Amino acid sequence: MNALKNKVQLIGNAGNDPEIKIFEAGKKLARLIIATNENYFNDKGEKVTDTQWHTVTAWGKTAEIIEKYVKKGKEIAVEGKLTHRSYDDKNGEKRYITEVLVSDVLLFGK
Repeated sequence: MNALKNKVQLIGNAGNDPEIKIFEAGKKLARLIIATNENYFNDKGEKVTDTQWHTVTAWGKTAEIIEKYVKKGKEIAVEGKLTHRSYDDKNGEKRYITEVLVSDVLLFGK
């Protein structure tokens, strides 16, 4: 069970084309948003789709795969860990970010 302390698995659709950044020494970062949908029926018997948006980031080879094969709308599965960080914006306000740091990606469809 120790391996399951901080593990996230998501299957969804890319909400945008990946943003790619290349840092010193050629290290690559890919960042994108994934939409996951959950369907259920409300009290009136109407089907409701609840969409959640998740920020995911990947480094190195995983980022290269995402850059090459993932475009907006593409269905993918990611596995990684949940991370939290904060920063001060240009107005000096503290901002918080929660994202999935991807270790594996699986591509679906064409």
